[in-house]
Amino acid sequence: MRCYRARVAGPRGDGGAARERALRLDAARNQERIVAAAASAFAELGAEVTLEEVARRAGVGVATVYRRFRTRDQLVRAVVTHVLMAEIEPVAAVETDDPWHDLAATLEASVAAVAAHREVVAIAHAVGAIDVELVDRYLHRLDLVLARGRAAGLVRPELEPRDVAAAVVMVLATVRRSPDGPAGGEWRRYLALLLDGMRPAPVPLPARRPVTGGRRGAAR
Repeated sequence: MRCYRARVAGPRGDGGAARERALRLDAARNQERIVAAAASAFAELGAEVTLEEVARRAGVGVATVYRRFRTRDQLVRAVVTHVLMAEIEPVAAVETDDPWHDLAATLEASVAAVAAHREVVAIAHAVGAIDVELVDRYLHRLDLVLARGRAAGLVRPELEPRDVAAAVVMVLATVRRSPDGPAGGEWRRYLALLLDGMRPAPVPLPARRPVTGGRRGAAR
């Protein structure tokens, strides 16, 4: 009797685990499709995007979207995280034998990504979806790139990640004012100017005031 139970329980257990893995994989794929569809929809339609539109573009039911994201704010945060992970972090992770090139590439990827998704980033700012965790994740990536540049003597030794993040925000201001948006390419000119300001100079930058509150590490 024991042997019979053991033979039956084994395959049934394996089958249940396989089904569970398949369900998890299917759920992960659905989430990826939803987030990618949302990124595209926000870029094209702006703040008017509904979860129903996202579901249509993702090829899933509206109920599936609501199961994964109870509110649009949660979906907005997921899109911003996706942009960081898919379009910025892979560039920041590349290490060549030229740390200055790596810094310039990271900043160019940062501006290009945020410019391309400026609608959803604006919504994320408005609803508070860009939180300390997300900001710190980006600043950590910048710190790694800057550390290599400092070690090679190619950037100002007093330069901090939030200095660079603030510079990115300044460049993005030119994108918002441009009638052609990110397609105009004007931001590359201003990014080049800011990059030159990051090179070592005989006069150091003015001292930064100590942070006494607010978001830790966030650029102001």
